[in-house]
Amino acid sequence: AAVESTQLNARANTVTLTSGLPESARASYALVVANILSSPLKVLACLLCSHVGAGGTLLLSGILERQAVELTQAYAPYCTLRVTDQQDGWVLMVANF
Repeated sequence: AAVESTQLNARANTVTLTSGLPESARASYALVVANILSSPLKVLACLLCSHVGAGGTLLLSGILERQAVELTQAYAPYCTLRVTDQQDGWVLMVANF
């Protein structure tokens, strides 16, 4: 449902988008976005990072403030995550490659 919603929003905003489930990715991308809970984000760390191209960006959301340190540690072998925005107890985390 999230992938379908993302694709519909992209079309409505005339944005060219390549989206899908992480396991179906076959290339490197300039931008990889995941908006899911922290547990799946931890499990997908290696997979998500492996699809961010050189000079690309990884954006992670759906993260509670109290989970930011835990995710930073889970992604440490692959990248350096940092909190770049927060609102109402939720954070946006970003890594540049």
